[in-house]
Amino acid sequence: MNTAAPEARLRNDAGGTFELVASANGPFAARGPLTFATARAAREQGLRSLASAAGRELEVDCAGITASDSAGLAVLLDWLGTMKRAGRALRYTHLPEGLLALGRISEVEELLERGV
Repeated sequence: MNTAAPEARLRNDAGGTFELVASANGPFAARGPLTFATARAAREQGLRSLASAAGRELEVDCAGITASDSAGLAVLLDWLGTMKRAGRALRYTHLPEGLLALGRISEVEELLERGV
């Protein structure tokens, strides 16, 4: 899948931390709040981490996302679009129900679930 890449660790004003951590031979792990408070930095750090990962097929395990909102959804969609334009595959697993509900309302749930 991918090899170790830099991790993104971002702290919001309330002290919550968002991390995107790569494992040596498994999926990235997203942990912490992915909200308006962390979205801008999460987007940039995530793009750098995903771009530097080896392999054409990447996966992000989202089970560790503790809070999310529409800004977090926008980050995940942006990562998908960027990877698709780069000719790489990206998919998400274990998406929190709140993100899936936002995706359903926004009519992007299928894209979130199948990836690019």
